[in-house]
Amino acid sequence: MIDPRRLRVLRALAEHGTVTAAARALYMSPSAASQQLAALEAEAGHALLERRGRTVRLTATGAVLAGHAARIAAQLEQAEADLAACSAGLAGEVTIAAFATAITEVVAPALPALRARAPEVRVRVKDAEGPASHRLLADGEVDVAVAVEHPGPLGVGDEQVLLHEPLYAEPFDVVLPQGHRLRADARVDLGALRDDPWITPWPGNPVHDVMVRACEEAGFRPRVACLSDDFRAVCALVAAGTGVSLVPRSALRGGLLGSASGGVVVRSVGGRRPTRRVFTAVRRGSQSHPLLRLALDGLRAQAASLAG
Repeated sequence: MIDPRRLRVLRALAEHGTVTAAARALYMSPSAASQQLAALEAEAGHALLERRGRTVRLTATGAVLAGHAARIAAQLEQAEADLAACSAGLAGEVTIAAFATAITEVVAPALPALRARAPEVRVRVKDAEGPASHRLLADGEVDVAVAVEHPGPLGVGDEQVLLHEPLYAEPFDVVLPQGHRLRADARVDLGALRDDPWITPWPGNPVHDVMVRACEEAGFRPRVACLSDDFRAVCALVAAGTGVSLVPRSALRGGLLGSASGGVVVRSVGGRRPTRRVFTAVRRGSQSHPLLRLALDGLRAQAASLAG
């Protein structure tokens, strides 16, 4: 009989590409991971790995079994969720990974209501940007990921392992230095900013892709002068006159501009407004777990306040 714990090692190898990386994700030593994979080959009765020097790759049989491993993991998650649903009351721990603005505007404000409904539930939060939250989720380090929609693939077997649900969508606004030539306009067309230097997040951040795509749809590629994933830093750089930027609306509310608020003007985007779409993700099979449903319902209730 195949040990599902060894299937988890095979799935991590398919996900991360090397035994060392898979072992690191599972908090195992590389030798222990190799032993688990060797034992799995013996149980399966097939060669699952093709060894080339110091590297390994999945055989065709190994890739098939790795696909089954993802589905088996989902079934085990479902079994745990069903057992939890049969228990009386809510108790336990939920870990949420989210990017900084989502923590500030959605996750943290949702916690008081969550504690009021289920005082015995402990919620842990981890700050993670972009695909990093998906890796934490797929590796079992967190229970819920809150992430921005990304145009590229998020990982091998992601659709088999993770279940996504929309959480909220919000527009971007233009942020200009106080003395900018377009400061008096109620709306600013992005095409009018084609000659300005731009401040964007780093490539790989989904917001960077949204901004570049919006500028390209306006007929130009932005000339990037500064890079920062921190919107407070972005606004400070705009206030210093180093360029212009697009910032998600939730990052501009509630005093998040900090000391830069007096040095910038915020304007709506003319024409088609770029939007970032945020979703939640959980491991398939775990979505009916009562603790996760409680957390997801609380996040949705708080996210509804961001509309408009």
